[in-house]
Amino acid sequence: MKNWIENIKWTEDGLVPVIVQDHISNKVIMFAWMNRLSLEASIKQKKAIYWSRSRKKIWTKGESSGYYQHIKDMIIDCDKDVLLIKVKQEGGISCHTGRESCFYYRVDMESNIIEECEKVIKNPDEIYKDKK
Repeated sequence: MKNWIENIKWTEDGLVPVIVQDHISNKVIMFAWMNRLSLEASIKQKKAIYWSRSRKKIWTKGESSGYYQHIKDMIIDCDKDVLLIKVKQEGGISCHTGRESCFYYRVDMESNIIEECEKVIKNPDEIYKDKK
């Protein structure tokens, strides 16, 4: 399917949700959104480039932190409305909190309490010190 991008079922806002996994461990490290321009740029550059809904702009993962995501594989789901990308995460840090994954709160199903389940690899103040 050469024009597979034409078949994506975009949201009303022209976005597609993107699940991001480490290409070796398959650990989910991030969730983000792409619009058509960011998807096309990601394919061309083989780097993860997303759409920020809050800032209303395209951003390259790593542009502030230096921890870029290099795309190793891209998979679209059966309904063509969710994208899964497998990346090599530079520095092993994908979260702005300095953790490997943005998914670091675990819900205890018995107590219904959440707790952090992943350690900070690098203090965010050290990562973004020149960006503040």
